[in-house]
Amino acid sequence: MTARSPFHLDVASATDSGVVRRFNEDSIATDGDLGLLVLADGMGGYKAGDVASSIATGLVTDYLKRMLNDMAPSPIQSAKLSRESMAVKLAIEKTNLAIYKTAQTDSKYNGMGTTIVLMLFHHGLATIAHVGDSRLYRLRQGQLELLTHDHSLLQDQMEQGLISSEEAKLSHNRNLVSRALGIEATIQVDVCEHNVQANDIYLLCSDGLNDMVDDDDIELALVELRCNLPLAATQLIQMANDNGGHDNVSVLITQVRNGEMVKRSLMSKLSNWLKSLG
Repeated sequence: MTARSPFHLDVASATDSGVVRRFNEDSIATDGDLGLLVLADGMGGYKAGDVASSIATGLVTDYLKRMLNDMAPSPIQSAKLSRESMAVKLAIEKTNLAIYKTAQTDSKYNGMGTTIVLMLFHHGLATIAHVGDSRLYRLRQGQLELLTHDHSLLQDQMEQGLISSEEAKLSHNRNLVSRALGIEATIQVDVCEHNVQANDIYLLCSDGLNDMVDDDDIELALVELRCNLPLAATQLIQMANDNGGHDNVSVLITQVRNGEMVKRSLMSKLSNWLKSLG
């Protein structure tokens, strides 16, 4: 549990360069004290995309640590978003500007950028923010639901009725994003809040997973392996690679558990252990 969340989070992660690419430009970060999970998928080639994604996960985490630690825990909200969600938005905007300035001042980083997707747990809520086509799914009561909206050329074309979802799966433009950190000095960040329930499972992933593995198969893997999150993470990576592994693939999985129940369970185990010693 954190000062802002009544829940305990079990977290597992895995990342892989895939079958085709030599270098991994994805980056992931977690902070259990904050209840924060961040994933970024860099672009711009070796020594550029990996730099952008690493800056993104590192700076967003650092910015939020400073902003949230200076903010007294409180469920007080504005008309639309909580103070925590506003902090997330600001942290991503500041990170975008930092990546943009780095790319502009160092020629070897020209053109670098990165997607980002993150979760912040607080007050029984989850703030979700993203830029680009990295995704966030929720598994609740055995049903998988996509909670983010791809900022990509293919998504725009499907919404305009120019191509079908089946045609999109075969397109060579799967990796073309319409938004990314570091490309412009300012960025539009999608931010929303969702109610959290105990036993929810959340999956953050780069497009190397969902481009290679259908949502139905992702759902099945999470349902079958929900009691072993590390195995679920490695299994999803393996499924993407078995299906071609055309891109780097990264996953962050967290399961929400009732914090008080976890605490009582630990105390009961400790008590039984002490009794066994006596």
